[in-house]
Amino acid sequence: MLGFVVRRFLTALLSVLLASMVVFSALLAVPGDPAAIILGINATPEAREVLSRKLGLDVPPVQRYVQWLGGVARGDFGESINYQRPVGPLIADRLRVSVPLSIGAALLACLIAIPLGIFAAVRKGTVWDPLVTSLSQLGAAVPSFWLGLLFILFFAVERRLLPAGGFTPFGEDPTAWARSLALPVLALALGQAAVMTRMTRAAMLEVLNQDFVRTARAKGVAPRGVVFKHALRNAMVTIITILGLSLSNVFIGSIVIEQVFALPGLGRLALTAIGTRDFPLLQGEILVYAATIVALGFIVDISYGLLDPRIRYS
Repeated sequence: MLGFVVRRFLTALLSVLLASMVVFSALLAVPGDPAAIILGINATPEAREVLSRKLGLDVPPVQRYVQWLGGVARGDFGESINYQRPVGPLIADRLRVSVPLSIGAALLACLIAIPLGIFAAVRKGTVWDPLVTSLSQLGAAVPSFWLGLLFILFFAVERRLLPAGGFTPFGEDPTAWARSLALPVLALALGQAAVMTRMTRAAMLEVLNQDFVRTARAKGVAPRGVVFKHALRNAMVTIITILGLSLSNVFIGSIVIEQVFALPGLGRLALTAIGTRDFPLLQGEILVYAATIVALGFIVDISYGLLDPRIRYS
């Protein structure tokens, strides 16, 4: 098992390294002088020269990349041009919003989707299966930002049950913190739950049609035991994959939701960095997104080895 973990960790580390190359190369791919693009056409040559030195544009690209990567390894992502602050603390401050939002949405999506997917697979051939499938298709077709707007209109404007936007830190008021995240989590989770329901149903149907399940039924195993002890256990590899994809999707999808609900998270910070051409901040954020997705993939890979011993030896 240790060798399996080490191999997967080295693969993840290589993926992050390649992602850092792509992220850094994005600045090089921008046509023209990056300093002039950031400062605008009215900037003086002296101001552009100062910013070029600050960004390290006066040294060869390979040397800049090595210096930037060394700083990233120490937790130094550079300094934001717009905020005049180190990029690392800026990102860390916004993660306190994006992380609970993403984890909450993913967990809620799983709590909705996995039971519904199992229920639809077990009830195949009855009216419940097409009903669940149709609802999941509808949920997958509705954009999360549109759901967010509907939730604001109904729960915040008409019913005045929850706030329409904004964020309260957990340390200030845990109840207000939960209320400020309730609608964004719900809007982000429902779309993922719809997709996960269909994937869970398909995974369960595939396992339920296997010979060992038919053998268990022939031996007189109770239906509940067949579903949860035999079928679900063998479908967990696929379900874990679905969970990993869901976490990645909600982490990326939170960019739009944070705009809808005016949440000061990582996604909103990224859009600000794009609008202000804050390249150091944008590079740091994209690398954090890439590293997070790679880390989720690594955790899923390790889960495969724990669930199915055959995978760790492949």
